[in-house]
Amino acid sequence: MFDKLDFMAGKYEELSLKVSDPQIIENQDIWRKYIMEMSDMEPLVNKYKEYKKTKDEIADTKELIAESGAEEELRDMAKTELAELETRLATLTAELNILLLPKDPNDEKNVILEVRAGTGGEEAALFGSDLLRMYMRYAERRNWKTEIMDMNETGIGGIKEAILLIKGKGAYSRLKYESGVHRVQRVPETESSGRIHTSAATIAVLPEIDDVEVDLNPNDVRVDVYRSSGNGGQSVNTTDSAVRLTHEPTGIVVTCQDEKSQLKNKEKAFKVLRAKLYDIKLQEQNKEISESRKSQVGSGDRSERIRTYNFPQGRVSDHRIGMTIYKLDYFMDGDIDEIIDGLITSDQAEKMKNF
Repeated sequence: MFDKLDFMAGKYEELSLKVSDPQIIENQDIWRKYIMEMSDMEPLVNKYKEYKKTKDEIADTKELIAESGAEEELRDMAKTELAELETRLATLTAELNILLLPKDPNDEKNVILEVRAGTGGEEAALFGSDLLRMYMRYAERRNWKTEIMDMNETGIGGIKEAILLIKGKGAYSRLKYESGVHRVQRVPETESSGRIHTSAATIAVLPEIDDVEVDLNPNDVRVDVYRSSGNGGQSVNTTDSAVRLTHEPTGIVVTCQDEKSQLKNKEKAFKVLRAKLYDIKLQEQNKEISESRKSQVGSGDRSERIRTYNFPQGRVSDHRIGMTIYKLDYFMDGDIDEIIDGLITSDQAEKMKNF
């Protein structure tokens, strides 16, 4: 572990010298590459510097305690300080172990988040709309940008399906655990007798993928254009601006009608298609990993019921980590970090076992 840390610290110092070299600064592509490498390494290097500083302070404190000429009161103070330093060192060691874990190459990417109403009819569609708003509010809290790429609404404010692009550094690293079935228990607005219903919506979280990361043959894609429409089929556009892509080898269909421009809709639709094809590749890779090595919370199984939102009791329960919080109103307003932090911690702990 420490050989690797020493190597990383040395490489960081080497890069620091390179980015100050006038010849390298002139070549902006290389300079930016080095700056990005330094940015990725900086949290680990800074934590290692803090670790080494704490180790030195522990050695100095032990030396003071061992000095026969030191006053008793001074030695007692040093012993108290030593206990605090050793606790700090243990914390730093654990943090370094986490920072050394292999990173998901998609963690820093933007997110394509798909919401689909599941079982429960109109109530499921209304819940899907609530979830979409929740993720948009969460993105707003983190100063991320959002863009609705496609939406199929119902007549009373629900959504059958929606695709949301979330742009922000590290968006995928925090939202990737949201994939799966979200269940709601509440009295629907459409229920006159006050009876609690259970319905569900499915969330899929995909990293935004560059062209070069997916082998997509344009000849495999059938492109259809049509007029976009609103609720009940009411035309909202007099031109054929809506786009439907059908990927013949897989049967994946992607539609986009949010923009008035056919070109923009086509561009957005291809972005979603690339993400879906990449996701298929990831799912296939995950199947090749033995069950004993697979992370409990990171598999992204779409069929897995991951969370229950119980409105009468005001609670949210994540079934993967056994966490329940009783502040549903705040959660639905985008304050979801408590559970996401718990999922990240659990995932890191699981990975540590296999590292």
